[in-house]
Amino acid sequence: MFDTRPDREAEVALVGRSNVGKSTLMREITGHSFDTGGKPGVTREPNHFDWTAEDFVVTDLPGFGFMSGVDEDRREQIKTDIVRYLEEYADNVLVGILVVDGKSVIDIIDRHSGPDEIPYDVEMFHFLRDLDIPTVVAVNKMDKVDDRDERLNELCDRLGLLPPWKQWQETIAPITAKKGRIEPLNEAVRTHLHEQNRDDLFKFF
Repeated sequence: MFDTRPDREAEVALVGRSNVGKSTLMREITGHSFDTGGKPGVTREPNHFDWTAEDFVVTDLPGFGFMSGVDEDRREQIKTDIVRYLEEYADNVLVGILVVDGKSVIDIIDRHSGPDEIPYDVEMFHFLRDLDIPTVVAVNKMDKVDDRDERLNELCDRLGLLPPWKQWQETIAPITAKKGRIEPLNEAVRTHLHEQNRDDLFKFF
């Protein structure tokens, strides 16, 4: 179980597969680098960035899904730990940010959609919402995507949101974290913070 969490009332949590750019996004949000290592699955414990004065923490949870060189038991354990963490702190998490790779997410979802399989990303999206955590999907690496609107509409379709994506701007946020282009995400996060009377946290987003 992840037990490194600072005792804070309010939290924003980042979840997503390995290698989708969560740590880069975390750096953009917090202004601080975290030791991510070059290999997928290196972030094994949550990275917490703590603002004590605001009683607020931003958490980057370890990547889930396939990781080269990581055996299946370990992968399943990480996923279980993430699920337990989110269940335990659901009341504290003001916004859950599911980070996906805009370039590959549709292929990954479709590849893992057997009759009995729900792809991790889709499962995590609905899991967060089932916990009543306001959820934003940060669709990262959009600078590498040509057919932007089409791709985002397809993602909505896979997540069970009726396209066009533009009617879901508090849920779908196309970004390029590496280039610092995360304004759609900030706006979506602020919408959810405002609904929970936490405008005091806007300065972080």
